[in-house]
Parts: sequence; structure tokens; C-alpha cells
Amino acid sequence: MPLLPARFAPILFGLLLSGLMSLIVSGIATLRALGLPPGFVGLWLSAWLSAWAIAFPSVLVIAPIVRRIVARVCEAPGRR
Repeated sequence: MPLLPARFAPILFGLLLSGLMSLIVSGIATLRALGLPPGFVGLWLSAWLSAWAIAFPSVLVIAPIVRRIVARVCEAPGRR
């Protein structure tokens, strides 16, 4: 049973995508910058929250632009 109406799908997609991608990227960047110091997880999560605060609204703004670019570059389904 779905929890949310379909109209929320693009926002939920952006929330999850930006959250996971910023988690991975901030983890790698924090590890490369600091190594594995004591308290690494706390430092990583702090960096992640800052990154996610920028990533989520950015994804919501940029995703429609990227969809239009992809639609221009890729062949439409069923056009062969």
C-alpha cells in the first residue's frame, strides 16, 4: 500500500538520491582529507548534513534541466 500520492514521487526521488549521493561523496572526501581519526563518523555525518542541505535543493532545480537535455540527446522509445 503506497504511503504517498504519486505527485510526491519527484521530490522523494530527489530527497533519497541527494541524501545517498551526498553521504557517499562526503564520506570519501572526509576520509581522503582526514584519514581515519577518532570521531571520524561524527565528522563525516557533520560534513554530510552540510552537503545534503545544498544537494537536495540543487537536485530539485537541476533534475528538470537534465531531463530535458537527456530527452534531446536520446532517441525516444519506439522510434526505430
